Amino acid sequence: MIVYIAASAHDARFTRICVASTRTFYPDVDVRILPGGPLAPGLLSELREYWNVGAVDLPSGDYGWGFVKLEPLFSDRRERFLMLDSDTVMTGPVLDLAMTHTEEFVVDGEAHTKEQSAAIYYDYERAAAEGMTVREPAFLFNTGQWFGTSGVLCREDFRGLIRWEFPRTLTNPRVFKNGEQGLFNFVLNEHYLARRIRVARVPLMRWPGHGMDCLDADAVEKKASPALVVHWAGMKRARQRDMPGADLLAHFEEIYYARLPGGHLKRNVRGCRSALAHWCRPFGTRARQRVRKTLAVHRAA
Repeated sequence: MIVYIAASAHDARFTRICVASTRTFYPDVDVRILPGGPLAPGLLSELREYWNVGAVDLPSGDYGWGFVKLEPLFSDRRERFLMLDSDTVMTGPVLDLAMTHTEEFVVDGEAHTKEQSAAIYYDYERAAAEGMTVREPAFLFNTGQWFGTSGVLCREDFRGLIRWEFPRTLTNPRVFKNGEQGLFNFVLNEHYLARRIRVARVPLMRWPGHGMDCLDADAVEKKASPALVVHWAGMKRARQRDMPGADLLAHFEEIYYARLPGGHLKRNVRGCRSALAHWCRPFGTRARQRVRKTLAVHRAA
C-alpha cells in the first residue's frame, strides 16, 4: 500500500501536518509526495531526512487544480494506494479499511442533492442538453481522500475531457466542476455503470463543517476516535486556530516539529509566514489576472 499526498507551493504547512498524522499510525508505510507544481523551498529534503517521505518522479510543471492526483492511476504496476489532499489528517488506522475490501476503488459514501451534484461534481443534465451521453451518477465523493488501484484506468479513458499540456485544464468546465474532482467522479461512474470496475462506498471522510463529534486531539491520542480522514476542504483560514478542529491540526503539527532541530522556533516562524502568505494571496491573484488580461488585449491588438 502506498500513501500519496498531493501538495502545492501554498500548502506546505498542511503537508507537514498530513505527513505527521500518517506516520503516527503507519511509521513504515510507503509515503510519497505528489508535487502538483513547485513546492516550498526545502520541503522535500526535510521530509526525506526526518520523516522518510519521498516524492513521485513526475515531469515538472503546473498540473492545475487537483489533476496531479490522476497520475498514479496510469502506472504500469498494479498497486493499491490511498490518495490524500494536503489539508487532511488521519484520526486512526485508515488503511485498514482498504484491507477489508477487494474492490479496485474505495470512496467515501456521500449523499448529495441534484443541485449539489451539479455545483460540486458534474452537471449531467446540462451535459445531456449539450449532446453528451452522461448518466445520472451512482455515487459521488470528494477526491481529497480515496483508495485506488493503478493500472485499471488509462489516459485514454479521459480522452477529450482533459487538455494534457501544462497546466492541465478541463475541456468542458461548464459540466465538470472543481478541477479534476467532477471529471474523475464521472469517469469512475461510467466505468462502474458499465461494470468494468468495482467501487465500494464506506465512511471515510469527515468535513469539519458538519461537526467534529468524537474527533479531537485527546481522543486521537488515546486511540479512542474512529478511523477517518478529516478534510478541511474550503475551510482554510490565515490563523490555524480559527479553523474548526484546530486542536487536531495543532496536535499533529507539534508531533511534526518535535523531530526537527529547533522545531519550536521553526514552527512559530513558519506559522507567521503562512498566515501572512494567506492574507496576501488574494492581492497576488488579482495582480496576475490583470496581467493576463492586459497581455490578452495586446495580443488581440
